[in-house]
Amino acid sequence: MQLPDAEKVFNNLARKIRTDSNKDYALVGIRTGGVWLAERLHQELAITKPLGILSVSFYRDDFDKIGLHTQIKPSEIPFEVEGADILLVDDVLNTGRTVRAAINELFDYGRPASIILAALVDRGGRELPIAARYIGVELELPEEKMLELRRNESGKLSLNLYNKDFQQ
Repeated sequence: MQLPDAEKVFNNLARKIRTDSNKDYALVGIRTGGVWLAERLHQELAITKPLGILSVSFYRDDFDKIGLHTQIKPSEIPFEVEGADILLVDDVLNTGRTVRAAINELFDYGRPASIILAALVDRGGRELPIAARYIGVELELPEEKMLELRRNESGKLSLNLYNKDFQQ
């Protein structure tokens, strides 16, 4: 299967956010791919508030099935969540479980005024009622496939597809 160019998809996502939004969002990326996207969006959209980073490993409801990552890094939320308009960024939206975990963690920091979701790729397969307002591209992929965002040393983004039973 031919995957789209991740850089073009990112540019499409950034354009959608820029043309639609008039709020001064606090930007929060979900580790790891969402953080890469959020870093770029933070610059591209000239966001004034500091960038937040969420590590949702302990908030997932399925870590007993998928396991914990060997190198868990802590979340970093360097702004007041209470009353903030938050743009939550993830790389691949699938079941909705990662986003649910991120929202649960954000509420541990306070009650935001709003949370808007942006995802580079929406691949469907929702298990929870989660939807992104901003999507770079929608892809239909076989259930047994995993879609991974990668970033090379120069910061260029790419998409990789592999079988779920094959660990990268």
